[in-house]
Amino acid sequence: MRNIIWLLVIVLVILHQDCWFWSDTRLVFGFIPVALFYHMCVSIAAGVTWFLATKFAWPSDPAQDGTVD
Repeated sequence: MRNIIWLLVIVLVILHQDCWFWSDTRLVFGFIPVALFYHMCVSIAAGVTWFLATKFAWPSDPAQDGTVD
């Protein structure tokens, strides 16, 4: 599961570097610029990815993971 989460993080980093919506003047739902909507979706995806990371990849006992002396 950790590999999947790392893959999601890398995909989000790549998707965050958008340059294709800067000059697009279309509106989503009639009032949200498409670039803002795109970044809202990326932010929601980042939140879901962080939730998955804490739920499935976070160690339940830090001493067991070797991070606590």
